[in-house]
Amino acid sequence: MKPFGKKSLAMMLLSCMMLITAACGTSSGGQASGEDTANAAASASGGSSPVKVVWWHSMSGDVGKAAQQLVDEFNASHKDIVVQAEYQGTYDESLNKLKASLGSDSGPSLIQVYEIGSRFMIDTKAITPVQQFIDADQFDISNLEPNILNYYKFDDKLYSMPFNTSNPILYYNKDAFKAAGLDPEKPPATYAEVAEAAKKLTKQGQAGGSFAIYGWFMEQLLANQGAELLNNGNGRTSMATASQLNSDAAVKTLDWWKQMVDDKSLLNLGRKTDDTSKAFAAGQIAMTLDSTASLRSIVKAAGDKFEVGTAFLPKPDAATKGGVIVGGASNWILNNRPEAEQKAAWEFIKFLAEPKSQAEWHINTGYFPITTKAYDEQNVKDNMKQYPQFQTAVDQLHQTEPSLATQGAVMGVFPEARQLTETAIEEVLNNKKTSKQALDDAAKEITSKIEEYNKTVGH
Repeated sequence: MKPFGKKSLAMMLLSCMMLITAACGTSSGGQASGEDTANAAASASGGSSPVKVVWWHSMSGDVGKAAQQLVDEFNASHKDIVVQAEYQGTYDESLNKLKASLGSDSGPSLIQVYEIGSRFMIDTKAITPVQQFIDADQFDISNLEPNILNYYKFDDKLYSMPFNTSNPILYYNKDAFKAAGLDPEKPPATYAEVAEAAKKLTKQGQAGGSFAIYGWFMEQLLANQGAELLNNGNGRTSMATASQLNSDAAVKTLDWWKQMVDDKSLLNLGRKTDDTSKAFAAGQIAMTLDSTASLRSIVKAAGDKFEVGTAFLPKPDAATKGGVIVGGASNWILNNRPEAEQKAAWEFIKFLAEPKSQAEWHINTGYFPITTKAYDEQNVKDNMKQYPQFQTAVDQLHQTEPSLATQGAVMGVFPEARQLTETAIEEVLNNKKTSKQALDDAAKEITSKIEEYNKTVGH
């Protein structure tokens, strides 16, 4: 485990990547377990100091509390290790802080990084692949969800361990469906069915639906029809050199989206899923796209006002092959930390992957368990009865056919690419450009950024 000695490269990479603020990071709150925990653990272990693991994460609010609960449970059961959880702001803010820490001792032992930062993290050469610990420990990963592992595997090797995982689903108002003469047990599955339902659901004070202008949704809608976002096998068979955001599949998808806005059956509420979920809870829209991780909050917000239905992400037509890509984040071990500290971080990673830990995490947050064995835990079974809508999310994950499209695109400039995608969608919905023109322009700019990045890292 060699210490990292390429600070200048890492800083160049990070400054290249940190041009924008990603939409999927959380924005406030958080906590750290503090030095008191370390002192208490040292006392409990007979005076010898436990190995301290500093874990940087980007989880705030209730999700941050759920993460701290797992940390506390780990610390209580491991007297020779103490994990100190430290909230670092959004995923991008956390990576900016990592950049500043490289080449010094001020950084973390372990960092949570969103999925689209994976290519970048590997290219920094600042991490120890978890595969090394898996091999040395003969750690069994056969029970981990294959469609989740697929995203984080590069050259058949795991560089990080998935932790919080989600994908998007269609949420709909079952009561509104009944009132519009639609079958609430048969949600729309194709683009045409969604457009038809949206028209029927639109009435005084209610639009058929609204999709946030979120690049993640476009990425998912393309994967759901087997379309790759980048060349060279989505950047999986070799480094991506060009964006394929302007593919026919993407143009047709954006045309479909735009037509519903033009028909006034779909509202354009901007980029924030918070705004669409609030409109959904208020009954102002009858359908929306959102993360599976939002399911509990969406169901609770609807309360007794109406019943929330969930459905798979729509496809262009029923015969289309494809599936969803996992979103969320994984944990990475930094290689400039002492070997004992890296091993202690690995112990914490293993604890987080245990069925009991994943069951607790899933119930308290709405993220998928990364291990299939978590579904055997009684509390998960009970939770599924309380939130039957989540079965849709599980089925969608399990029915996703593995391919380069559903494995997910990888590039070092993903955050910038996602922002450019959102700008293109805005330009189309606001009648500034046609779908083809906006996506051509965005693809050209993304390709230029990919080429610049690849030169920086020597690919």
